[in-house]
Amino acid sequence: MSNLSKPAYVSALLARYGIRLKKRWGQNFLVDENILQKIVATAELQPHDLVLEVGPGIGALTEKLAQAAAHVTSLEIDERLLPVLKETLAANVNIDIIHQDALKVDYRQLCAAGPVKIVANLPYNAATPLLYLWLKEYRSCIKLLVCMVQKEVAQRLAAVPGGKDYGTLSVICQYAAEVELAFEVPRTVFFPRPEVASAVVKIKPKRQTLLSPPVETYFYQIVEAVFAQRRKTILNTLHAAFGRDKAQIAAWGEEAELDLSRRGETLTVEEFARLAEMFYNKTNVVK
Repeated sequence: MSNLSKPAYVSALLARYGIRLKKRWGQNFLVDENILQKIVATAELQPHDLVLEVGPGIGALTEKLAQAAAHVTSLEIDERLLPVLKETLAANVNIDIIHQDALKVDYRQLCAAGPVKIVANLPYNAATPLLYLWLKEYRSCIKLLVCMVQKEVAQRLAAVPGGKDYGTLSVICQYAAEVELAFEVPRTVFFPRPEVASAVVKIKPKRQTLLSPPVETYFYQIVEAVFAQRRKTILNTLHAAFGRDKAQIAAWGEEAELDLSRRGETLTVEEFARLAEMFYNKTNVVK
């Protein structure tokens, strides 16, 4: 077992560097050898794979990834952890640590050598915006995502129409990728322990989606508008959001064989895509 999987060692290491962990950065480090190995196994890493990690912490997962893949690039926002990582990962020659905010990176540059697998224990507060960013803008350079997220986020990612967890995150991610809840992770395997349970999700971006890029813009606008007012009917939501005449929208819905008297939370991803196609074809510009 690696020392990086031992809570006592992690505590002493951080104390030696005078580091107090920051809640706002979601610094809860995974300290369970079995869970670390399960994450690596879920990513199905091959010797030629390029891996991108966000939030390496002290390097427990990074170390395992480097043993299984060709190269690992890790993005760490906390400058205080850079010397720690230099120490803990000194024996690994196939790791690059970059001091950077993962939400502000040009991932096309990071993927210049080829498509990557993103494997990460994501900070809770950054998980949702990162998933949106990756799946909306960079999915062509991502082969696979295997991410630890808050259990609630995992449930939303995999939710089905009509349920309370089904929302913007569900629709956008399922439109762009195949989503699988791989396994749940208890609070007890972290240092320090978080207040909530976690889960690992496996997300495989689709090489071909239902819509062309111009229509996708409508798709994202409509999904966000519908779930911002999820108790309203689709007809009322579209009228309020885009200022179009209700009768006109209703007629378009009939033509597309969509019942706009339904609530948006009942629509499948495919039906949202048809709704976007309808708006695109009828208006060209959503107002």
